[in-house]
Amino acid sequence: MPTLPARTPVLVGAAALCQREEDPERALEPVDLMAEALRRAAADAGSEALLRRAAADAGSEALLSRADSIRVPRGMWPYRDPGRLVAERIGAERARSVLTELGILQTSLFGRALADIAAGREDVVLVTGGEAQDRARRARRSGLEAAHSTPGEAKPDEVVRPEGLIVNRAEIHAGLGSPVSQYALIENALRAADAQPLDAHRREVAELWAGLGRAAAENPAAWSTLPVDADEIREPGEENRMLAFPYNRLHCSQMNVDQAAALIFTSAETAERLGVPRERWIFPLAIVDSNHMTPLSERRALHRSPGFARAGTRLAEHLGTDLEAIPHREIYSCFPAAVRVQLRELALDPARPLSVTGGMAVAGGPLNNFVIQALARMSEVLRKHPGETGLVTAVSGLLSKQGVSAWSSRPGPRPFLFEDVGERAAADVATVEVVEEAEGKGRIATYTVMEDLERPRVVAIADLADGRRAVVNAMDAELARRGVREELIGLPIRVSGRSFESE
Repeated sequence: MPTLPARTPVLVGAAALCQREEDPERALEPVDLMAEALRRAAADAGSEALLRRAAADAGSEALLSRADSIRVPRGMWPYRDPGRLVAERIGAERARSVLTELGILQTSLFGRALADIAAGREDVVLVTGGEAQDRARRARRSGLEAAHSTPGEAKPDEVVRPEGLIVNRAEIHAGLGSPVSQYALIENALRAADAQPLDAHRREVAELWAGLGRAAAENPAAWSTLPVDADEIREPGEENRMLAFPYNRLHCSQMNVDQAAALIFTSAETAERLGVPRERWIFPLAIVDSNHMTPLSERRALHRSPGFARAGTRLAEHLGTDLEAIPHREIYSCFPAAVRVQLRELALDPARPLSVTGGMAVAGGPLNNFVIQALARMSEVLRKHPGETGLVTAVSGLLSKQGVSAWSSRPGPRPFLFEDVGERAAADVATVEVVEEAEGKGRIATYTVMEDLERPRVVAIADLADGRRAVVNAMDAELARRGVREELIGLPIRVSGRSFESE
């Protein structure tokens, strides 16, 4: 390996773990899972010898204790300062604690850490995230409450918050608070744009999802290692109920998991000084994000994500190669629409493997943490294939923000790039005014069918006659039955307030 600039950022340790403890009182809480993931990441870096040396030689510092910061993405747990709680558990008391709120791309979390290392502001950065929702679920079934460490009054040293709206007031009033409902709207819009019959579309999506899940069998950190058959995914049933047409439970990210993952980033000079073997190093070649946000109903093209096209083009330019040439891929997979839109915007072949983890429906999608899991797994794959490159993508919100990243066990020909193309992507997003209430004629631009308290409803984004849009509901059982059998997009409707009926 050639001599590297001292401030070259590298990933030296990575780990992902699953907790399969049936007794919720014995199961670890999220901060303990995160701490264990960091210990395993340190071992992955080959730092067990460093830890022993540190115990014998007071002048030598161990990898974890040298951390300048611990960065944690927001989860479903109650901790105010999770980074500090983790730091106390792993002996990294001098580290700054950084909390990244929902709405921040996980690739941005990586990029900020790597940029700080490249600029000399920090030398060792720990990134970790974890959830214990399976533990919480088991506790509820036993009539218990899953215990957590006292949140405390301490605040993180830094909180990273998003700017802009993920959803607008019209979407909130229409009851589109769940991601599955909004991604179903995107999915149906994409089907209509492809002029695809409903049955053919359902088969294609199920086969895509079944293929994605097959990688879980090779991933020791997958929540489930058993892929699911396409027929089982496609057909709704008692164990696979429809959540928002065309999505059933098996189409969706599995969040009721006990999982954690951790990454250790350092500068090349620090990795050398600490004796981390070079064969453990993974190089970030580039991270390109688009942080411009437009709520779904305001996007003229409901099935597009121009931020991915922009970010992918910039990444390819920096790498000097087409993204399709990258042999290993982890395409962010919260819902099928996210994958299908990315494949189009990034010009990727859907026939090639899309995942090294098994995807979020099978491998597990802990809230705001999956890309950490994905990069930990990708690092294992890249070490087994020296010199090859891996593509890892990220989504925040409802395809609201887009991130692409490339990694390799060999340094790239150019220095690490971290860039936001959001301003350029914003120019590519045609928008339309959305009103909270309307009267008059319109047409369905996209829709989904949902079951609320056993009452079916059709939720639609409607193009109004005056060129504006509305997000409206129809509590119409017959229309709901039609909507799962035949295409409703383009159907003439009459809007009144926040409701509609077919003409």
